[in-house]
Amino acid sequence: MHDTTALLVELGSVILGLGIIGRFAGRVGLSPIPLYLLAGLAFGEGGLLPLGASEEFTAVGAEIGVILLLLLLGLEYSASELVTSLKTQYPSGAVDFVLNATPGAVAALLLGWGPVGAVALAGVTWISSSGVIAKVLADLGRLGNRETPVILGVLVIEDLSMAVYLPLLTAMLAGVGFAGGSVALLVALGTVGFVLYLALRHGRLISRAVSSDNPEMLLLVVLGLTVLVAGVAQQLQVSAAVGAFLVGIALSGEVAEGARKLLTPLRDLFAAVFFVFFGLSTDPAEIPPVLLPAALLAVVTVFTKIATGWYAARRAGIGSRGRWRAGGTLVARGEFSIVIAGLAVATEPRIGPIATAYVLILVIVGPLTARWTQPAVEQIRKWRGKDGGPAGRTGAVPAAPVPAPQEEPELAASADTP
Repeated sequence: MHDTTALLVELGSVILGLGIIGRFAGRVGLSPIPLYLLAGLAFGEGGLLPLGASEEFTAVGAEIGVILLLLLLGLEYSASELVTSLKTQYPSGAVDFVLNATPGAVAALLLGWGPVGAVALAGVTWISSSGVIAKVLADLGRLGNRETPVILGVLVIEDLSMAVYLPLLTAMLAGVGFAGGSVALLVALGTVGFVLYLALRHGRLISRAVSSDNPEMLLLVVLGLTVLVAGVAQQLQVSAAVGAFLVGIALSGEVAEGARKLLTPLRDLFAAVFFVFFGLSTDPAEIPPVLLPAALLAVVTVFTKIATGWYAARRAGIGSRGRWRAGGTLVARGEFSIVIAGLAVATEPRIGPIATAYVLILVIVGPLTARWTQPAVEQIRKWRGKDGGPAGRTGAVPAAPVPAPQEEPELAASADTP
């Protein structure tokens, strides 16, 4: 069969299959993400029916999926709201690092991987998946909830931390000295700082330059600008996801609203491709030997992430229900963890399979904890006879206000009252 014909047949089958899976997930009230991953696992390398012709296209589509997920998330917030969120959430970012990087570092040392392996696995367990979480928030209709800016604040701190972590890890893996690592770090920090400066000081000018009454022109300009900035950010050792997110916060007003409506269908398509690609790139034969340690590490870090979200939401004065929702939503790991493992695998080959199994577990469990953590906690309280009134009104403490997102009225109606 001709290469182009095979590509079209495979790609059409994948997209049709995603549509059927998505409809089934909607019927049973689940996020489709775990099903997308399992489908990719079944048809990837070592699976039931490997797909070869569409592999390269799927890889590019997966990159675009992550970029669009973070762009749409950035469009929900302005640059000033982002800075305010960072100022109020930095203690939560520190707690997040301590609680979630430590289990990975300790596990690597116990496995005998040494300092470099410890730093790498610490990153794998530390960073939540912004792409998965953005999709889950949209699927569950929680973009307007009061805890969502808290979740975003933690994710942004993690993503921006990658501008520091990734250059340092790369330098450690390459055995580069202090000077070389410092140069890479300064370039990454300078890039993030410059884009943030443009967004804060010249965001209106950027929005005005991008603005167009023609939907086609607006779509092309916003999409082209986002992919370009993401590529430049990646080249400068800053995550492409961070670059896309910063483009989103630089756009505001009618431009942001128009871009959101135009890009949402594209985001949903390519986000599905991203999750399938993650499964396609995983060999099922590598999973069983490392399943037990990966599962133990996953169990520990499920609870540490829930604790992180609970603490962050409590600082923001969010009620009990919102705290548990925030914690459950942060559980998923994904794209960054795989990037980190991919960098480290040449130095420590054993990190590849265990990181893949770990991420696969949590990227399936994450959407489930996002949906069921808060109802499960309330049910446990009822069973124990300690349900002291409406859960959303217990234990809220005064804290610095978290900026509200540019929310839709119907989404805002679901916000939790502290």
